[in-house]
Amino acid sequence: MAWLFSRNKNLTPPLKTSNNVAVAVEDVYKIYKQDEREISALSGISFTVKKGEFFSIVGRSGSGKTTLLNLLGAMERPSKGNIAINGKTLGRLRDKELTEIRRNEIATIYQNYNLIPVLTAFQNVELPMLLIGMDKRDRRERAKKLLNIVGLDERMDHKPDELSGGEQQRVSIARALANKPTMIFADEPTGDLDIEISQEIINLLEGINRDLQTTIILVTHDLKLSNRADRILKLKDGKIHSINVGDGNNIRKKEKEVRIVNDPSYY
Repeated sequence: MAWLFSRNKNLTPPLKTSNNVAVAVEDVYKIYKQDEREISALSGISFTVKKGEFFSIVGRSGSGKTTLLNLLGAMERPSKGNIAINGKTLGRLRDKELTEIRRNEIATIYQNYNLIPVLTAFQNVELPMLLIGMDKRDRRERAKKLLNIVGLDERMDHKPDELSGGEQQRVSIARALANKPTMIFADEPTGDLDIEISQEIINLLEGINRDLQTTIILVTHDLKLSNRADRILKLKDGKIHSINVGDGNNIRKKEKEVRIVNDPSYY
């Protein structure tokens, strides 16, 4: 039934969203079957994320954070309910169309980096551009530029096992920027890093959000880190416990007041 549901657009009414909404989630459930049991990972989740917003999802282990992120990233389909990304209702799209969204509109930064071990930092960043058929010269110039932005211009020929955890996460961020996504999902991006490196990583994400107006959805268990977002959604037992305002807007407003250049072409 789920396969048929995903193939027939007439069975899935489109979600109506305004032009300033990047993500819309409506009454979403996710149920997994384990032997004869049904395990409910998400139960009736509904919320929206505005374009250009820095949005955080928090909760303890097992609260449903990663499941929700997988649904938003079109990696899994909900058992019930609808999700729209930039006005496109995912349940109405075929697998090929979902792949195009993952390739062109969203990017994900993982806690464990997910770099290809046999490729250099440069090749890992270049790969997404190769997959969309970007001209060789253009993609090589962009890969070098992005690695320079994240401070790895002298480490681009190193493979992941030759880089520190912080350096690998910087490669992941450069790779996420490769195809100029409209939104970035960050799944515990600082979970395995020390405090100083974690701050550098979050500063990079905040700069991307501020300068490019890229929508950022940050999943974390760190309440101090999540408070740097514009809004904070707290999950508990697969349900929304609360949605509160964070300090992100004030933080970026202060930074912009002292920032001499705000140039999207930097990226």
